[in-house]
Amino acid sequence: MAEVVSFRRDLSKAGEGALVIPQLNDGVLRLTLSNPPANALSIAVMETLIGELQSAANDADVRVIIIASTGSVFCAGHDLKELTAHRANEDGGEAFFEETFALAADLMLEITRLSKPVIAEIDGLATAAGCQLVASCDLAICTDTATFCTPGVNIGLFCSTPMVAVSRAAHRKQAMEMLLTGETIDASTAKDFGLVNRIVPKQYLTQVVTKYASVIASKSPLTLKIGKEAFYRQLEMPLEEAYSYAAQVMVDNMLTADAEEGIGAFLAKRMPQWTGE
Repeated sequence: MAEVVSFRRDLSKAGEGALVIPQLNDGVLRLTLSNPPANALSIAVMETLIGELQSAANDADVRVIIIASTGSVFCAGHDLKELTAHRANEDGGEAFFEETFALAADLMLEITRLSKPVIAEIDGLATAAGCQLVASCDLAICTDTATFCTPGVNIGLFCSTPMVAVSRAAHRKQAMEMLLTGETIDASTAKDFGLVNRIVPKQYLTQVVTKYASVIASKSPLTLKIGKEAFYRQLEMPLEEAYSYAAQVMVDNMLTADAEEGIGAFLAKRMPQWTGE
């Protein structure tokens, strides 16, 4: 597997030819997919994204991450040309296919396991693994012209890995509708299905997403870390076990300095000063 490349540490390298363009401002790291027209999740793009997310996890200056894109397609999923080229391999491409789909799973898990919130900013089409990327993010905000689909069934390749994220974000029947028909849904339907949080006019997308990110970035980073981890863990638990786990998380959270500060600031009617402890 190729070496993971991170552009964020030297922004002078994030110019022409960069697959992912990073911008860090006031605690918000914007990662822009910059490989139009498809912004496909090639091996190189996925490795770059994983590298950026791993760097962000250890960077105290980063509070929130936004994943956006350039062009009219948010993300067209896996690079089918890259995959097809490896059918000429001795094994018919099996090893490369395994590497590609395993790396995609690593990317989606990296987003979920990251201690910091990740917001998808969607303007255009999010299809197959691109729709999976949207579903994997903690929040998703799109334009009123954005569209979504899991069209693998149309080309003889069921969207099995996108299914994992989509079926956990959308309602079960709606997820199956997308997977079985492969048809494209509009922004309003995606919101009804549960894939996105908000729909905004195209000209206000970046402004709205940045505002959401800034509001979240103003919270205690430790509290966000505790809450995000607990959210995803309890989802997989039976109800009684989830309550027992969440109660203990609340106890541990109450014992942190940030919780003491936050409650004290609320009672004293002043702004809290977070220490991340």
